[in-house]
Amino acid sequence: METEALETLGARVRAARELRGLTLRRLASMTGLSSGFISQLENDRSNASVASLRSLASALGVSAAELIDGRIKDSQGVLRKDQRPRIHMADGLTKFSLTRAPLRNLEIYSGYLEPGGSTGEEHYSHGNAQEFVTCLNGRIELFVGDEKHVLDAGDSIEYLSSVEHGLRNIGDDTAEVLWVISPPTN
Repeated sequence: METEALETLGARVRAARELRGLTLRRLASMTGLSSGFISQLENDRSNASVASLRSLASALGVSAAELIDGRIKDSQGVLRKDQRPRIHMADGLTKFSLTRAPLRNLEIYSGYLEPGGSTGEEHYSHGNAQEFVTCLNGRIELFVGDEKHVLDAGDSIEYLSSVEHGLRNIGDDTAEVLWVISPPTN
C-alpha cells in the first residue's frame, strides 16, 4: 500500500515519520540532525541538503527517491512468504527477512542451513543488540565468544550481538533457524 503523493518534501518527511510512529526527537537522534531543523523542514521553512536527505531517508527506512517522489510505501500489513526478501549466502545458508523497512524495535530472520552449512568461517558481531536464536528444525552449533553451544529443534539462546558469534549445521538434515534482534542493527 502506498500513500498518495504529497506536495512538498516537508509534508513527505512528516508523513513518513508519523507512519513509523517516530517523534521529532527520536528521528533527530537517529539522524544526527536537530529536531528544530527537522521541524522547520516538515513545515517547509527549511530545505534539506543531499546529506541530510539521505540521512532522513535511511532513518525512515525509505529511499531518498521515495522522499523526493512522494510515494512512501506503508510497511504495515501482511508479508507473504513468496514476497520475503531472500538472501542466498555462501556456505549453504539461505536467509529470509520477516520484517520490512522501516524497522522499529526488532528485526526477524528465518533461514535454512544445508548439512555442514554455516554463517561463514569467520565469526562476526554487529551493533550492541539483544539477539535471540531458535533452532526450529535440525541441529546447529552456535559459537558465542569463546563458548560453543549445541542446539536441537526447540532450543534457543540469547546473547549480545556485539559478541562475536556464528553458527553451523552439524546435523544430517537441513536445519531451520529463527533470529530475532532488538533493536535492529542493520
